[in-house]
Amino acid sequence: MEREQWTQKREYILSMAGYMVGLGNVWRFPYLCYKNGGGVFLLPYCVLALLSGVPLFLMENALGQFTQEGTITCWKKLCPLLEGIGYAIMVIRAYSTIYLVILAYSLFYLLSSFASVLPWTTCSNDWNTDSCVELTAPNMTSRHYAELGGNWTSKAPNSSAVMEFWERRVLSMSGGIEELGSVQWELCACFLACWLACYFCIWKGVKSTGKVVYVTAVFPYVMLVILLVRGLTLPGAWQGVVYYLRPDFTRLTHLQVWIEAGTQVFYSYGVASGTINTLGSYNKKNNNCYKDSLWLCALNSATSFVAGFAVFSILGFMALQQGVTMDNVVESGPGLAFIAFPQAVAMMPVPQFWAVCFFIMLIMLGLDTVFAGLETIASSVSDLFPGQMRQPWRREMFLAVFCLVSFLVQILLVTEGGIYVFQLLDYYGGNGACQLCVALAECVAVGWAFGADRMCDAIKDMSGQRPCLLFKYCWRYITPLLCLASFIHYTVESEPLTSNRGHQFPGWAYGLGWVMALSSVLMIPLWATLNICRTKGSLRERLSVLCRPVEEEYSAGLPCQTEMGDPILHPASGGSLEEATEATPPRDFRKKM
Repeated sequence: MEREQWTQKREYILSMAGYMVGLGNVWRFPYLCYKNGGGVFLLPYCVLALLSGVPLFLMENALGQFTQEGTITCWKKLCPLLEGIGYAIMVIRAYSTIYLVILAYSLFYLLSSFASVLPWTTCSNDWNTDSCVELTAPNMTSRHYAELGGNWTSKAPNSSAVMEFWERRVLSMSGGIEELGSVQWELCACFLACWLACYFCIWKGVKSTGKVVYVTAVFPYVMLVILLVRGLTLPGAWQGVVYYLRPDFTRLTHLQVWIEAGTQVFYSYGVASGTINTLGSYNKKNNNCYKDSLWLCALNSATSFVAGFAVFSILGFMALQQGVTMDNVVESGPGLAFIAFPQAVAMMPVPQFWAVCFFIMLIMLGLDTVFAGLETIASSVSDLFPGQMRQPWRREMFLAVFCLVSFLVQILLVTEGGIYVFQLLDYYGGNGACQLCVALAECVAVGWAFGADRMCDAIKDMSGQRPCLLFKYCWRYITPLLCLASFIHYTVESEPLTSNRGHQFPGWAYGLGWVMALSSVLMIPLWATLNICRTKGSLRERLSVLCRPVEEEYSAGLPCQTEMGDPILHPASGGSLEEATEATPPRDFRKKM
């Protein structure tokens, strides 16, 4: 059974755009822009996107199309020594499925938005405490609002209605990770619905994915435009926009600004996660992957920038309504999505409509990012075991078992202590340091083992355009150095995880976190060691052979590895590796793939 391909080019474009444009574009980039010098932040962001984000995206996209393989077999063919890259990515991808719980939160809020009175606007509900304060109350002052804060949780004597809805109704938060408590069955039902949605989006492969993305990739842009137009027409909107873009050139001298810009590039472009490689592998060999990569990267960055106008215009309106400064309403991440924005829409006319629009947008943004990650896992297993997995209904059965097991394990996330489990997995399971290690290994595999010149030749053969000379130097020098520097900074500056309430996690939780972090990164040296042990010859010969691409066909005299992963053979002539290599004329690797 042959490997699938995209039915139409636009299905690939929409799938890739849907994967790249996710929750981080809406709830992380605008906050980082405000925090790190306003419009000045665009300079380090664009520089690092050009030197790391775009080169890595192009490299992964082109490799997928070039090899026509999933994440594991792609790196196995390209550089057997670094075959562990694919397995490291699989571990990170497995951890990243926890973000489905964010969609469950969004679905819970969406269903709550159909009430005649939004439940997070009043203090007359069963879950409210005596200290609950409605922020829309006439006697609410700037000082009171500032005391309540805008974080996930509040240490103030009083707490807002929207905060109590988040903590006491949605999460039913316990005192810490040691107190998991009972399962929140309503939230669990939302979580199950999200898993089912992801399963049916990809269960038939690109045939189903290619149709789903017409909705999941396009609809968020429709909602974003609606929220942008509405936000810019609200009173106080321009105060928020000015606050978003107000330049502070002194911030450019701070190293942390550049580190956060690089981190945002990695997260928003989705590099070092295997999905770009996977989606690109379903293209035809003659697709212009070079032009596609450049346009998709531009679209992603532009979406982040425009989303900032929608977010900050609404936050400016919220600040004006409350009579407070922007500092008191600006938030990032879940604090923006589940506290600040619900409060903002409650102040608008017909708040239910705007709440529905916002949470549908969040669900769509997250859905195609998550199911693209599941497709990465499914395609990698299918390509690793094509004889078994490409039989009728094998893929569907594998995905059903994987999703069911993942759901059952992740029920911990919807317990009373689930938010602490989520924070632990989020901080350690797929943290930035792990992805930086993977990206560094990818650059070594392509820039040095496979060869940057050969990569440029492959792109030219497929697209008809030779990449800019900058990409060659990025793959070999600039991008790996940036990854290494960021990794060192991350390691030196990292601090133990604490909850938003300031809760210190127990020692066993930190130990478990480091096990999760190392479980992905160690795949690279472990597989390298295993392949070296399986290969015959001296250490120098083994390394020389394992750093070469695997060819499906080979003639006698050239040592290479078979497609099925059999041990590396010595030259048939019995001579040395150098003699065999010199005696064999160079061959076009692309034809062998």
